[in-house]
Amino acid sequence: MNIEEMNFSRRHALQAMSTGFGYLAFSGLSTMAAQSYRNPLGPKSPHFAPRAKRVIFACMRGGPSHVDTFDYKPALAKDDGKKLKEFGSRKLLQSPWKFNKHGQSGLEISELYPRLAKHADKLCVLNGMYADIPNHPQCFVQLHTGSFQFVRPSLGSWALYGLGTENQNLPGFVTINPPSRVGGAQNYGNAFLPAIYQGSRIGSLGQSLKDAKIENLGNKRLSEMEQRKQLDFIQSMNRDFKSGDQHDSQIDGVIESYELAFRMQSALPEVMGLKGEKQSTLESYGVGNTKTDSFGRQCLMARRLVEKGVRFVEITHSSWDQHGSLKKKLGDNCMATDRPLAALLADLEQRNLLEDTLVVWGGEFGRTPHIKKADGRDHNSTGFTFWMAGGGVKGGMRHGATDEHGIKAVEDRMHFHDLHATILHLLGLDHEKLTYTYAGREFRLTDVHGKVAKKILA
Repeated sequence: MNIEEMNFSRRHALQAMSTGFGYLAFSGLSTMAAQSYRNPLGPKSPHFAPRAKRVIFACMRGGPSHVDTFDYKPALAKDDGKKLKEFGSRKLLQSPWKFNKHGQSGLEISELYPRLAKHADKLCVLNGMYADIPNHPQCFVQLHTGSFQFVRPSLGSWALYGLGTENQNLPGFVTINPPSRVGGAQNYGNAFLPAIYQGSRIGSLGQSLKDAKIENLGNKRLSEMEQRKQLDFIQSMNRDFKSGDQHDSQIDGVIESYELAFRMQSALPEVMGLKGEKQSTLESYGVGNTKTDSFGRQCLMARRLVEKGVRFVEITHSSWDQHGSLKKKLGDNCMATDRPLAALLADLEQRNLLEDTLVVWGGEFGRTPHIKKADGRDHNSTGFTFWMAGGGVKGGMRHGATDEHGIKAVEDRMHFHDLHATILHLLGLDHEKLTYTYAGREFRLTDVHGKVAKKILA
């Protein structure tokens, strides 16, 4: 069962319960099926003591310019305008923005992120990132699944498969406003893992989260008890059918979709709505401000979801593909994300959640320090930056480095396989032991690669 079929199953479950179809024939059944139900998404023991219990991944689709944000290169300013032999007529372009030292650590961050810079001592900046191919679709999918050649489960699906979820009324893996292109549903899909481990999508890229809805969450015809009786009958038939094929994960997916849809009716609207949040909290995230409202809502919803026990949440901002108009477009993007990200870190810390919530920021690659157009940077997969905060990583430090101009990662290099291995390690999962048997072999997120960046562990 693929991701779209799984989403259809969940939507069908919600629709069936919202209309009350078939209730009269089933209303006399007991709740024995509900009482005997064992949720396959229940919490599981990690391989070893985890440093993080949950992840928020802030995905910047399009490739943020590392040399203008978190990778300070004095030599780039010194050599501004010089041509590089290996790149033909291309000239180096210094960053239009100043870098300053912040916090006790003295971490150098661009003036594009003034609010986030106040949390410099929380940030673990990974300057030695690199990937395999500088094309958006392939690299974006590799970032999420570890492979750009084959359909593989996403990082969020692996985390959910390994650990289950702490809240049985909400999906364990949620993706907010994901792109429909650059891999689409493959970026949050379960691939060959059981269908119950797919991500649940809320909204879509370019849509205001304020307008995002989950259809058929209400039921005007049946009470909660009546819906439960109806569902018991359906699930009893599903389990009878499964008894004939114990290894069919698609049936598990259907069963869990119906159960989760039933539980989500009251739990999800509560999280999606912002009722109960203080006005000061809304303002801190930039909710209500035209430039920050959309991403601010994503960050705030991510906090609300992890606070409720959701294991993995991805939020998305686009587009960082500045081949031209670098000064305006990169400036706008950083302005849209600076306040919400800073508020997210502060809010998590204030609620004692940051210590065991891993926040990850980055895109599919970086940008070139040399230019083709006067005011733009092109794709660069040979060296770029991610950062992490909370969840057991050291704050106020840099790990890895690019060369003097920011073209290639040269020190403590981290491939996406290494990033994935490190994230799983922080969650208490050994990436070499977290496997799933498919087509006669043991598969894992990192394939035959991946090294944990032990230097960044707190």
